[in-house]
Amino acid sequence: MAAARLVAADTMGGAALTIGAVIAGAYQMDVVVPLAVAAPPWHKQTDKFTCGRVFVLMLARYLVVVAVLFLWSLPAGAQDFQVWLQALRAEAQERGIKAAILDSALNGITLIPRVVELDRRQPEFTLTYKQYRDRVVPLSRIKKGRKKLAENRALLQEIGTKLGVQPRFIVALWGIETDFGRVTGGFSVVPALVTLAFDGRRSAYFRKELHNALLILDQGHITAKAMVGSWAGAMGQSQFMPSSFLAYAVDYDGDGRRDIWTTRADVFASAANYLAKSGWRADQTWGREVKLPANFAPALADLKVRKQTGEWQAMGVRRADGGDLPARQLSASIVLPEKGKMSPAYMVYSNYRTTLLWNRSTYFALAVGLLSDGIGAGG
Repeated sequence: MAAARLVAADTMGGAALTIGAVIAGAYQMDVVVPLAVAAPPWHKQTDKFTCGRVFVLMLARYLVVVAVLFLWSLPAGAQDFQVWLQALRAEAQERGIKAAILDSALNGITLIPRVVELDRRQPEFTLTYKQYRDRVVPLSRIKKGRKKLAENRALLQEIGTKLGVQPRFIVALWGIETDFGRVTGGFSVVPALVTLAFDGRRSAYFRKELHNALLILDQGHITAKAMVGSWAGAMGQSQFMPSSFLAYAVDYDGDGRRDIWTTRADVFASAANYLAKSGWRADQTWGREVKLPANFAPALADLKVRKQTGEWQAMGVRRADGGDLPARQLSASIVLPEKGKMSPAYMVYSNYRTTLLWNRSTYFALAVGLLSDGIGAGG
């Protein structure tokens, strides 16, 4: 954008011009200051009328400054958004998105202030691991997970066998992401992504996800109206971002659409496919809770430190109940979720690391493992 430029009807009005220049410089814009507004307040006045006129002019000058600050306190005005939107549309057309799809997705679209608020908002407090575990893996969710596993056993076993992922893990992810499909988000995905892409904080990332969402619409998997998800654009019962959808979503029922919103076969297969392509091992579990010896060095609790289970056993690491570790030799690491505390402690294997590719949170990955254990224990 061109450098700030201040235009006045004459060369007077130093104070007003200085304020205007500061504002213009901060926002890199052209500001036109009328002569009446630019007039300096220290001109000699000879009567009450002139004094009153000066007061009015000073007030007008103040209101101009306030208006400028208000109008340019936002990233851009409504006109700028329309320009931005037209550029986005042109870019999408160049990528091959059909005009009819762009019309259905973008016509009449408006920004969603609530999305920006959620993106900016900092949590009021941080949950401890125990608080998170109790909230995300309560007994009620374990029981519900067992019920869902039983209801969908044949389909889950078929998908699990084909893709190499144990059904209990598919159900655990389903349960934690959307409470088994009950809570999938209440935002229309395209307007949410448009808002985040225009906002500027992470515009490059969300612009890519927005183009991916438009491609999903163009491919006919869902309509713009039905494409709902979280405020950040995570979609459906598996909460895939558009890029994850394009990479991992599966049309398991063969109807020509990858439907992670309403078709359970597609939901389960898509989750399993994500894990399978990310390196899931069907012959291993995720890990287990363990008890550490009193002399255990905290520095050893690090994913960068890998030892065979036999080595950990020799160092005094035991099952949570005090029993010996499994005889099978697997590469494992120790995880301590509570900072500064040696308990609880977990020994984690390859599949734990794969779960972190789904969500990089230690709490999340442990919760998936624990919920899957609880679901699996029910038969």
